[in-house]
Amino acid sequence: MSARAILTVTDLRTHFFTPHGVVRAVDGVSFELREGEAVGIVGESGSGKSMTALSIVGLVPSPGRVVGGSVVLDGRDLVTSDARTMQTVRATDIAMIFQEPGSYLNPVMTIGEQIAEAIGRRRARDRTTRERVIAALRDVQIPEPGRVASSYPHELSGGMQQRAMIASVLIRNPRVIIADEPTTALDATVQYQVLKLIAELRARIGAALILISHDLAVVRSVCDSVHVMYAGQMVEHGPAAATFATPKHPYTQALVDSILDPWDLKVDLPVLPGAPPDMASPPSGCRFHPRCRHAMEICSRSEPANIGLDNDQQARCWLHAAQETTA
Repeated sequence: MSARAILTVTDLRTHFFTPHGVVRAVDGVSFELREGEAVGIVGESGSGKSMTALSIVGLVPSPGRVVGGSVVLDGRDLVTSDARTMQTVRATDIAMIFQEPGSYLNPVMTIGEQIAEAIGRRRARDRTTRERVIAALRDVQIPEPGRVASSYPHELSGGMQQRAMIASVLIRNPRVIIADEPTTALDATVQYQVLKLIAELRARIGAALILISHDLAVVRSVCDSVHVMYAGQMVEHGPAAATFATPKHPYTQALVDSILDPWDLKVDLPVLPGAPPDMASPPSGCRFHPRCRHAMEICSRSEPANIGLDNDQQARCWLHAAQETTA
């Protein structure tokens, strides 16, 4: 891809300091996001996907903190930026669409007031501001935008709440959108509508997208490239089409195998044995080896590096050590 990188994450490490030990929630994550690109981050619950996003925007909850690495936006390292700078970044450059709109929206403010607040306007009833709010609600295909602008969050369905949150994000024209499981709480039909809406609107404003999801089918339909996370690390990366067609890491293969054909009623639900590791004391070597059917003796002794393969794919796996390309 010829577009320049606008966000570069390098060796990002976020740890939680608990009475039971240090939890390495994000442990050496690196990737680039280019102008106009849609990047997916997938993995099981607890793999570090959401914490990676919160680390990028400086919203890591206590007792966690970013302990290493960099997040560079146009030459500025966000990890070392102060709170005021990060507040400005979140208001103008990087916007998040959260999983639960009900947790994001203020229950005692109307939808119009909250969208107006997103652009720094204190009065949603000002004519110019109201016109912008109505236009934003219309952009996210909300019927009767005037009525919705005067409504409170509890008066809207989950799908309408999510659209209202998207309106409050996109009215700022951010350069980067981070969508963290944006459709998990919605039914299948509404999921499709919301994802299609995000894709259309981000293309309209020219924003890059980081889509975080445990649903590979969702990422496959929206993203240009995909990063697969396991136990706080990126274990595979590549173009979305190539990664889903020919996954290189055994964990990615297990995830792909879990995408069921809705028309095959006789298929057995595939089960990945074991459970994700305790990140306060992760296994030595490859973190996936206790669950991997291809595990070799070296896998428990030494941690593999990212290995470059064909089709611009990379995998952190000893299976491919002898196949590394120089391309």
